[in-house]
Amino acid sequence: MRVVIVFLLSALLPLSHSHGQDPFAWLYGPRSQRFGSLQADTTGGECPEECDCPPTFPVAMYCDGRGLTAMPTIPSRVKYLYLQNNAITAVSDSALVNATNLVWLMMHHNQLTSDGIGAKAFLHLNVLERLYLQHNNLTAFPSNLPRTLRDLRINHNKIEKVTTTDMEGMDNLTILYFHDNAVTDMGSSLKALKSLTLLDISGNKLTKVPEGLPEHLHQLYLESNSIDSLPEGFLGQFTQLQYVRMAHNQLTDKGIPADTFNVTGLVELDLSFNKLERIPPVSTTLQHLYLQANQIKEFTLGSFCSFVDVTNFSKLRTLRLDGNEISRLDIPTESTLCLRLTSSIEV
Repeated sequence: MRVVIVFLLSALLPLSHSHGQDPFAWLYGPRSQRFGSLQADTTGGECPEECDCPPTFPVAMYCDGRGLTAMPTIPSRVKYLYLQNNAITAVSDSALVNATNLVWLMMHHNQLTSDGIGAKAFLHLNVLERLYLQHNNLTAFPSNLPRTLRDLRINHNKIEKVTTTDMEGMDNLTILYFHDNAVTDMGSSLKALKSLTLLDISGNKLTKVPEGLPEHLHQLYLESNSIDSLPEGFLGQFTQLQYVRMAHNQLTDKGIPADTFNVTGLVELDLSFNKLERIPPVSTTLQHLYLQANQIKEFTLGSFCSFVDVTNFSKLRTLRLDGNEISRLDIPTESTLCLRLTSSIEV
């Protein structure tokens, strides 16, 4: 067997040398030689040496986690740009001029500052749909963001203010992660976001619910603010809202108008870690209710069912009341008829 292998190798090697080429050069040669028949697409410019542009996916450029401190040169063909997990501090007005085909721009977990982002840095990105700027050092909302955006993540920054002008014209935006910033009042800045379905503004310094929330919201997250009251008819305007989370606020019974949460369609409601003394009335369609760590002193069955019969009962499956001022003895025996789908009640 060894004789046969040696013979085969000796037959192959002269053939390769006859062409003046090392048959294994592709293993250690430069980028263009390594890929051989998979020629790198250089349309619109060469791929920067510090990044990767896969020949099999030439519209993507991977520069993530490379220790970059400045923006690389971006070929105009690139649609998906990954720059996350670097130490980039600035995006000049000219940094993205050539990148007009970008659809995704990932710049989360960098060191971006508001002063370092040019006023026109994003101005020419006319087809951009997804922009990730979370976990940076921004203190102001970036100007001239593309109106084509569908998914904007700008959470975990230090932004203190957002205006109507910042959001104006963003008719396509469906997802906005703005949590863990330092905004005290959003005014009616969100009113223009007609297509918004997910809004996360938890972890800010809000003392009231923003005005003019988009009517097509599906998920609304307001946890960890300082909201102590809700406006009249707070949830009545939403026809598609299913998830509301307002844990870790300052809500009291007086601050919640009657039947605020008694709206059909709501699936999950989180009011834990507030200052409620009573269970607020909720819709029979609600499936998950979190009220732990409040100051609730009695179990009011009427909050779940105004009356009970074969067809009328609560659809509630999860009910948490632990960390309040009631015990299991306070739960009336007839609650099993009203809460017939609830697997357990935590007190």
